[in-house]
Amino acid sequence: MRAIEIKQYVKDESELAVTSIPDPSPAPSEYLIAIHASATNFFDILQIRGKYQHQPPFPWISGSEFAGVVLRSRADGKGKFKVGDHVFGASQGGYGTMIAATEQSLRPVPKGWSFFEAAGLFVTAPTSFAGLVTRAGLKKGDWVLVHAAAGGVGLAAVQIAKAFGAEVIATAGTAHKLDVAKSFGADYTVDYRAENWPDQVRKLTPKGRGVDIVYDPVGLIAQSMKCSAWNGRLLVIGFAAGSIEKVATNRALLKNVSIVGLHWGMYAKMEPDTVEKVWEGLYRLIDAGKLRSTCFTDKEFVGLEAVPDALRALGARETWGKVVVKVPQDRSSKM
Repeated sequence: MRAIEIKQYVKDESELAVTSIPDPSPAPSEYLIAIHASATNFFDILQIRGKYQHQPPFPWISGSEFAGVVLRSRADGKGKFKVGDHVFGASQGGYGTMIAATEQSLRPVPKGWSFFEAAGLFVTAPTSFAGLVTRAGLKKGDWVLVHAAAGGVGLAAVQIAKAFGAEVIATAGTAHKLDVAKSFGADYTVDYRAENWPDQVRKLTPKGRGVDIVYDPVGLIAQSMKCSAWNGRLLVIGFAAGSIEKVATNRALLKNVSIVGLHWGMYAKMEPDTVEKVWEGLYRLIDAGKLRSTCFTDKEFVGLEAVPDALRALGARETWGKVVVKVPQDRSSKM
């Protein structure tokens, strides 16, 4: 197989190289998957530089999210997927032409979706669904503020909120990204580079009461309190801005708001039943045509050799949605 193998940490993405290595040897409880598309993530950039909280022992294959075809089912005979099934998932080693993965880390590609469209679904969609629905109790009529709305989780959040009947205010940092958020269903858009963006958000809501839910993967909870409603729910999804903010808790008391965290990656261990419920909800939305792929389409990345450029564009915030690299297996591969 071909893969981007890490034998030592690199300073930047340009140092990554594609090499030929032996095919994976799946454990009896694992599947062997032929990868047809790989999605990029910010944590991939951190990991290749040795700055992520989970660092595999050398040598290891970079990347995580992927979509492809089952080449070999579980040797223990207990698998629900069979040879030829189209699956997507996440496991260490997404930047390769093959990967060994457990059943827990795989899902069936939605009907009508391509490998390209499905490759970036495993992390973003359940994060947004669990945050908005499971943690914040999203319901029809809510006003929802989605920060970094043109990002992968942001575009998923916009669609999920609209599917539940909410009014959505999307923020982003460029006019193009605001247009992208609008194209995915956002009702209103606000540039969060403006100093008065909380005032702009509040004025959009009925009688200036503020938003019911804040979806924040950036680190804007403190400022978002200025435009949250009484009994508002503020979701801490991540810190893309780069720093962990400190919030004056007396302000949470005065507005009677809830600050709610989401660690989706721990649900498989702490609440496996909830994981299944979240995916059931997502597939219902997909089947109803209310949730579509969030893949970046302004530029095409083809082949593992394109991974460094894709990661560079992602890190430079030149992209929107999920940046996915197509991984041709042979000339007959359909992406």
